[in-house]
Amino acid sequence: MPERLAEMLLDLWTPLIILWITLPPCIYMAPMNQSQVLMSGSPLEINSLGEEQRILNRSKRGWVWNQMFVLEEFSGPEPILVGRLHTDLDPGSKKIKYILSGDGAGTIFQINDVTGDIHAIKRLDREEKAEYTLTAQAVDWETSKPLEPPSEFIIKVQDINDNAPEFLNGPYHATVPEMSILGTSVTNVTATDADDPVYGNSAKLVYSILEGQPYFSIEPETAIIKTALPNMDREAKEEYLVVIQAKDMGGHSGGLSGTTTLTVTLTDVNDNPPKFAQSLYHFSVPEDVVLGTAIGRVKANDQDIGENAQSSYDIIDGDGTALFEITSDAQAQDGIIRLRKPLDFETKKSYTLKVEAANVHIDPRFSSRGPFKDTATVKIVVEDADEPPVFSSPTYLLEVHENAALNSVIGQVTARDPDITSSPIRFSIDRHTDLERQFNINADDGKITLATPLDRELSVWHNITIIATEIRNHSQISRVPVAIKVLDVNDNAPEFASEYEAFLCENGKPGQVIQTVSAMDKDDPKNGHYFLYSLLPEMVNNPNFTIKKNEDNSLSILAKHNGFNRQKQEVYLLPIIISDSGNPPLSSTSTLTIRVCGCSNDGVVQSCNVEAYVLPIGLSMGALIAILACIILLLVIVVLFVTLRRHKNEPLIIKDDEDVRENIIRYDDEGGGEEDTEAFDIATLQNPDGINGFLPRKDIKPDLQFMPRQGLAPVPNGVDVDEFINVRLHEADNDPTAPPYDSIQIYGYEGRGSVAGSLSSLESTTSDSDQNFDYLSDWGPRFKRLGELYSVGESDKET
Repeated sequence: MPERLAEMLLDLWTPLIILWITLPPCIYMAPMNQSQVLMSGSPLEINSLGEEQRILNRSKRGWVWNQMFVLEEFSGPEPILVGRLHTDLDPGSKKIKYILSGDGAGTIFQINDVTGDIHAIKRLDREEKAEYTLTAQAVDWETSKPLEPPSEFIIKVQDINDNAPEFLNGPYHATVPEMSILGTSVTNVTATDADDPVYGNSAKLVYSILEGQPYFSIEPETAIIKTALPNMDREAKEEYLVVIQAKDMGGHSGGLSGTTTLTVTLTDVNDNPPKFAQSLYHFSVPEDVVLGTAIGRVKANDQDIGENAQSSYDIIDGDGTALFEITSDAQAQDGIIRLRKPLDFETKKSYTLKVEAANVHIDPRFSSRGPFKDTATVKIVVEDADEPPVFSSPTYLLEVHENAALNSVIGQVTARDPDITSSPIRFSIDRHTDLERQFNINADDGKITLATPLDRELSVWHNITIIATEIRNHSQISRVPVAIKVLDVNDNAPEFASEYEAFLCENGKPGQVIQTVSAMDKDDPKNGHYFLYSLLPEMVNNPNFTIKKNEDNSLSILAKHNGFNRQKQEVYLLPIIISDSGNPPLSSTSTLTIRVCGCSNDGVVQSCNVEAYVLPIGLSMGALIAILACIILLLVIVVLFVTLRRHKNEPLIIKDDEDVRENIIRYDDEGGGEEDTEAFDIATLQNPDGINGFLPRKDIKPDLQFMPRQGLAPVPNGVDVDEFINVRLHEADNDPTAPPYDSIQIYGYEGRGSVAGSLSSLESTTSDSDQNFDYLSDWGPRFKRLGELYSVGESDKET
């Protein structure tokens, strides 16, 4: 470090010495190793010679050097002298004052206002700020007036190697495939140096590897890391740690350095074949295992990882290739052996398989390393198990004639116990499949018999299930479906396919086909149906009609003559005998109804009734009946509507809207009790329509006309209310035209039926002395007090 500093100082002193020799005598330089700014000459001087004459004198200005230099990170007990300012106007009389302003003036740089010396009072760092721009000016000491214009200059901070290289993005991670060739590029790293890259070699970096050799190398200038060894194997070592150094000063002695780490991971390639952990595998399986069950697992290990370790498994040889299969488990990377077909211990007790495991993804670059597959032998032993009975056939098809006798044997099912012990078998019918119990089975030999009669026309097929159970172990059962087909016998006579009704035109011609009929038979003969048609023996020589058999097994009825008249005979009945071709043949007689009708010239039937003669042309009896029915229905609807409308609008009792009983009589005095007959008019309680004692009712129609007696005329005053009410009650009770009990009767009198009696002053026919108010005590405290008040009043009257 001292030698480097000496070299830098020598570089600075050389130009300064040359400059000092060439300067005029008026310029002074501080005897230091720093640059200085020298200012010579004086400002424009204006000398006053008189009011009439002015002489302008301008002194010669000296050369100005506007740069100074100072080393960074320079420190000492005293401030560092950067340079000195001086002007030719300074005679040394100390009348000139130097002023410094600009970047860092007063804080970083300080000027001696008398001598013009500039000092750095703080430690400088070029990486923080490389140069400072300041302004210097000479002013009068006393007046502070400028003696010359301000001069701007720059102080540059010179760099020293004070920053070590740094790896800003470290530590680093990189990958490279295993088995790579020599010189394969891995990655590159970059370091930075904060020193000045222009000045000297402070920022010139050189890279090297401190740790990680001999596996990797690095380019000194580009920092590209490469493999230094070929065929590095991931299975031997997967991860490497490399320490990288960056050194400045071009790597020379005395330079600063920085380090980082690089983690290199070798990625996998398929360079290893699969290998079975063992060459022979043993498995055992019960003979009654369910198809598809996993019997065992085999695994071939592969040192590679990921898809490079994926292997597929196959059975390539052995005596059980048809019974077993192997599938690959992608997660566990093993092979699963499963059962494809049922096993039988009694038939074969062991099997040998040869399985192979082969890589799925093969890298052709490493095909020379050998086949990427391996084989192993698998031995499977079948264990004996208690098996359920086995039927001789998986399904049975039986046939029986529908006229078979009860308890006759339809067929037989057989089953055996496949085990060595050979347990006896018991047979039964699953009654859920034979709800009507039409069949039975012998429990010992499996013979199926008929339990109820069969009818093929009702059901052709019967599907039942037979159960075979081991006698020694009832849990061992087997089921087999049995289909029973009912065979046909000729037990149904033929008949017309439908209800035929033929129409014969009055103007028809002889030999005209009136109707074509066909027959049907519920039986199903093997050779199909063939019917024979004939007339009854007594009608063979029928004068009106004849029959003709058609090739399609149908029958045509023909008219023998014309001139049929419906007024003479409207309907003809023609019995026809239909026989089948069964053995023995069956027959039946069906009657065809033939109606004589009136037809148009084209043979279109217009009317088949005798009444049609009296009807207007073009209008049939059915049409007239429909029209009359519609008219009658409309009339009935209108009458019902009017009746219901009237019945809804009329009240049950006819009364005048001005019935005085609906009026409200209001008065503000209490009245004088029963003695007072001036307070209200009893006539207001009477219906004006009932003055004569009769109210007509509209809710019912009376059978007898009720003639009530002549009632008393209403009298404004002096009428006994009790007598008036009694009269009205008697009339209502004896009126045969009275409304139903749910009708409303309005009375102005409370009546005598109340348990408490009447509290109204209207009931005044009895004297006060006859009344007893003790019963009011049973109604509660308030009525008890009321009874006491009335009792006190009675006693006072007696006294």
